[in-house]
Amino acid sequence: MRFSGIKAVLFDLDGTLVDTAFDLGSAANHVRAGLGMTPLPLENYRPAASGGASGLLKTALNITPDHPDFPRHRETFLSYYGDNIAQHSRLFPNLTETLSALAAKKMIWGVVTNKPKRYTDALIRELQLRPACTVSADEVKKSKPAPDSLLAACARLKLESAECIYVGDDKRDIDAGKAAGMKTVAVAWGYEGEYPIASWNADALIQKPDELLGLFV
Repeated sequence: MRFSGIKAVLFDLDGTLVDTAFDLGSAANHVRAGLGMTPLPLENYRPAASGGASGLLKTALNITPDHPDFPRHRETFLSYYGDNIAQHSRLFPNLTETLSALAAKKMIWGVVTNKPKRYTDALIRELQLRPACTVSADEVKKSKPAPDSLLAACARLKLESAECIYVGDDKRDIDAGKAAGMKTVAVAWGYEGEYPIASWNADALIQKPDELLGLFV
């Protein structure tokens, strides 16, 4: 698969651009510690790391957002995470070089995430990233898998959706990209979530970041 007419690459953040699983898992374990529970291995949180506080607290405490204690635990989780947002979080291997190569090709890149803006901005600042735009979940009416945030990114970049591709590690990313009218790329190095990557019907599947560069005509 090769795409023509592409001017921008939009990335999901957690699990696609940045490996945030350990910091998110540490925040979930902080909630457990406050309840007198022993920590879970941080690797246990990796499959839930793209699911935000809901997914991580489901792993940590086996509760869902309709549980009466969920808001309290979510606040504890978010407070700790905000104070420790980049203790271990780093770009996935070879993504620094891939972003530089995109720039060399005069290709714009940005971030579209279901993360709240305060955490998106803090993480990007801590990692010294320079995306052309960022759109977070709380900047639009509906978060992914709705296309709202991706369409907002197009508006900010003054591009048509057909001129952008969306790169993600979860089915909701691919669903959102398709709904926005973009070509979609699934990455095999991410968190994958509850649905097997082969079932997402992405336009392309890549195993390593530098494979992204071979998708453009």
